[in-house]
Amino acid sequence: MARQNYLFTSESVSEGHPDKVCDRVSDAVVDAYLREMPEARVACETLATTNRIVIAGETRGPATITNDYIAHLARMAVKDIGYEQDGFHWEKCDIAVHLHAQSAHIAQGVDAAGNKDEGAGDQGIMFGYACRETDELMPAPILFSHKILRDLAEARKSGKEPVLGPDAKSQVTVRYENGKPVGVTSIVLSTQHLDPSLTSMDVQKIVEPYIRSALPEGWVSGETVWHVNPTGAFVIGGPDGDAGLTGRKIIVDTYGGAAPHGGGAFSGKDPTKVDRSAAYAARYLAKNVVAADLADRCTIQLSYAIGVSDPLSVYVDLHGTGRCDEAKLETTLREVMRLSPRGIREHLNLNNPVYERTAAYGHFGRQPEADGGFSWEKTDLVDDLRPLAG
Repeated sequence: MARQNYLFTSESVSEGHPDKVCDRVSDAVVDAYLREMPEARVACETLATTNRIVIAGETRGPATITNDYIAHLARMAVKDIGYEQDGFHWEKCDIAVHLHAQSAHIAQGVDAAGNKDEGAGDQGIMFGYACRETDELMPAPILFSHKILRDLAEARKSGKEPVLGPDAKSQVTVRYENGKPVGVTSIVLSTQHLDPSLTSMDVQKIVEPYIRSALPEGWVSGETVWHVNPTGAFVIGGPDGDAGLTGRKIIVDTYGGAAPHGGGAFSGKDPTKVDRSAAYAARYLAKNVVAADLADRCTIQLSYAIGVSDPLSVYVDLHGTGRCDEAKLETTLREVMRLSPRGIREHLNLNNPVYERTAAYGHFGRQPEADGGFSWEKTDLVDDLRPLAG
């Protein structure tokens, strides 16, 4: 039987974290190609360090996407994040673009041809998860870690808190009683600040109201332990302080460690890559299972082989909370949604340029948007799944 009383911790990082800067740039490149050609192929990696950005990878798309345009997109992403410091400035940093054509050997396995449907862009396993801990059907620790940083970013960008810098990390430890989240035992927040004279206590006075507002009422108590900028000054931030790379925050991007992860990153990849699209599909299915009241927790695993269309396996674990047969549910999920790469893309409209916005504050637990953004958060399969309840 699963433990009912315990502590669990998750972390988030802001859009100005070095790795998230790289995720943002890589996804800006994906969106640029999809905007011009919905069937474009992109596998883009970004490295950022002191006043330098390097963009590399493989693409297949229109010649209108030039290296100069990609460099411009990178600058605009960094500008929107807010970097105008000596060691990392959107206008002054050197940008090198090293993108080349996609391998023909990979393309022949992925492309549809004759009677062969489009195959998966790689082998791998992908997981999706949902639970009843929050209205968003997400684990509470990661959801509120994200919310803290989003609220602080909004305050910074609106001008309410101009002393805050773009780089920040949060960490929330949640106390569970009888399997449900009831409070926060510790809060960790490290945020860049532009005034070198500020102490940790000065920074805490600025951020504490936003943190309290981000958390459910009553979750912060007199016993909650606070660690705000525990190392002291945090003036040098972003890629000037630490080099960043695309794809290094895969647990932050998903469930904060509360669920398994197949290991594949999302950012910089077009939706033919099942690392991205099948992980979105698995979340979509898991969320619909929980929303249909078939379980209080649901983990779904999908597996693929490169060049092969259909998944090799579909696995469902309802963690002892299920109100339906798991094996029957596995069969039904294949029926309500085609889980080939093409089937996933068409069902969730993933060929739209909606990825740059996913690069920070989590790919899951967000609101579906009118233009197709976060389509994997919809719960439109509920009516198809409810009849399985028994």
